Amino acid sequence: MIKRIFVILVFALCAHSVFAISEAELDSLAARFTIDEVSVTARALNKDVIIPQSLKGAELKRLNALNVADALRYFAGLQIKDYGGVGGIKTINVRSMGSQHTAVYYNGVQLGNAQNGQVDLGRFSLDNMEEIQLYNGQKSDIFQSAREFGAAGNVYLTTRKPYFKNNERVHVRTQMRFGSFALANPNVGVDVKLTDALSLTMDAEYVYSNGKYPFRYRRVLPSGETAYDTTAVRQNGDINAVRAELGLHHYYRTTGFWRVHAYNYWSERGIPGAIVNNVWRNGERLWDRNTFVQAQWQDEWFKRWSTRVLLKYANDYTHYKNYDERLLPSNNEYLQQEAYLSLANKVQLFNWWDMSLAYDYQYNTLARENLLLENSKEYFYRHSHWFSAATAFNVKEYLRLQASVLMTAVSQQPIANSQQPRFTPGIFLSLRPFVRSSVRPLQDLSLNAFYKQSYRYPTFNDLYYTDLGNANLRPELARQHSVELAYRTANSQRLTANDCGYEIAISASYYYNRVTDKIIAYPKGQQFRWTMLNLGTVKINGVDAKADVSLYLPLRFVLRTRLVYTYQTAIDVTNPNDTYYGHQIPYIPWHSGSFVLNLDWQSRRGDHYGLNYSFIYVGERYCQQENTIYNYVQPWYTHDLSLYGEWAVKQYGLKAYLEINNLLGQDYEVIQNYPMPKQNVRCTLAFRY
Repeated sequence: MIKRIFVILVFALCAHSVFAISEAELDSLAARFTIDEVSVTARALNKDVIIPQSLKGAELKRLNALNVADALRYFAGLQIKDYGGVGGIKTINVRSMGSQHTAVYYNGVQLGNAQNGQVDLGRFSLDNMEEIQLYNGQKSDIFQSAREFGAAGNVYLTTRKPYFKNNERVHVRTQMRFGSFALANPNVGVDVKLTDALSLTMDAEYVYSNGKYPFRYRRVLPSGETAYDTTAVRQNGDINAVRAELGLHHYYRTTGFWRVHAYNYWSERGIPGAIVNNVWRNGERLWDRNTFVQAQWQDEWFKRWSTRVLLKYANDYTHYKNYDERLLPSNNEYLQQEAYLSLANKVQLFNWWDMSLAYDYQYNTLARENLLLENSKEYFYRHSHWFSAATAFNVKEYLRLQASVLMTAVSQQPIANSQQPRFTPGIFLSLRPFVRSSVRPLQDLSLNAFYKQSYRYPTFNDLYYTDLGNANLRPELARQHSVELAYRTANSQRLTANDCGYEIAISASYYYNRVTDKIIAYPKGQQFRWTMLNLGTVKINGVDAKADVSLYLPLRFVLRTRLVYTYQTAIDVTNPNDTYYGHQIPYIPWHSGSFVLNLDWQSRRGDHYGLNYSFIYVGERYCQQENTIYNYVQPWYTHDLSLYGEWAVKQYGLKAYLEINNLLGQDYEVIQNYPMPKQNVRCTLAFRY
């Protein structure tokens, strides 16, 4: 009886906050069928202590990016490591903190990788994505899992929610994308309304590309003499991948909510490797299988007490094989398993004061076997515990204050650098001098600031990888300081087709991060292997600036622009006697930015036509610790152009997209010696019922 009561209590403290989020998402979906979408930035200004960068719904579709990594390029203060082509591995780095300091959440539950701490964002398609959000520091809502308080930056991926009008019970979507380098990418999705409260979603896709794209490889010596200048075709960059997802969504009463989501991804890909000294490496292959099942339950009690429960099991298999005789022979298998439980509670003490407590537990295992050797199987285990306490004060709409503290405890086998539990605090402040959201034109000015500490324990690869692991690695401790000024004004009410309006959102932020015992990883010949080391101390200073402008013009034309700029220094200040003291750390540009311009027109019957142009720029960088001419990496930029049309006939919908990426055919490299594709084309046809 006691166990039953405990289970009921645990599974009954988890709904008000998530239901509110879900309700907002459903409202945004409904808006897509009736009116032009509302700027995400504008909505965020009204509720967030730290304003997220986000792309959602129609914005994501206009970009028509292939995967999540492509879309994230348009965020400020962020770098993507991309090894080229559809099959190239893509990881994220926010404000130079490193990939392992950035947590990626899929429908509210973190994607884990105890082996190397990185998430390949290239395997997450945008075809099933409703919203992408990036928070620096942490999410503003204190009602969250404990480990969400631990990351330096959080990326939230939210898949599409089902929405049914009137007596609709089934929605079907089919899509076919094809393009350069033999790209074939069919996708199908089905939504089924089982009952008024329960719905089922299914989504599946297949991706194929031979990865054979032309490139130019040119190297110039410091003397100015050309060492290599070759035109060739990238080899061994093919990919075969299948993704399948299944979700159940259930809403009950006015506060309760649960959902279950299953995900499976399988891929086989070639790793073309780095081009060094005019030698093409073509002998590496990688097989991946990623499977997880996660559940989320939430409810609200007594209108002041909410509880959320998260459960997850993940099983990831990786097989890496090297056929290249010029490199060390490898034939390795890795099997990761993860079990995760989170329990969070929030209590509203007064209308202006909330408190939350959360506990997370995660169990990770890694089995590694070298198939070339007998008796080479190794096992690693890790138990991780997180406990958080947080509080939030809201003084009307003028002042918002949040504070939190997180305890992290890790134990593992074999034992390496055993650490005591660590406590990391955070404090967040939002000040709004005046609020005029109830009048027109709407105006909103906010000053936001935070200080936070983040603690990261080395991954299994960091510690134990056979060739490159370093069992003496020390955990990282990061200290973040950030201040942001954001302003928004809008007057977008349109009563007739000839009415005009505007929405303007401008923000600028300065941040200073200090990372002690920073662990860095950069390629060492082979893409799958990395060099691991502690840098001691790294100081990071940066400025992010962003402007979003939407102009609602006569005759149902809408012009939208987004301009993003980042200036950043990330220097090693460990030892003044080092030759690289005060140098920019590898692959961090001083200047980067993007620009998006979209012109959209809607006919009287609701059809949409549009033109989208985007520009991405990444400035000069260095590929090694020493900023010498030998390690210099040139700036790169790309121009992308797309045309699209959407037509609706009764309950049917048809869409067509045409994209030209890298319009000018620039030769460039995101990672040194990994050439990226030149001009390439994609075409997409989609049908929905």
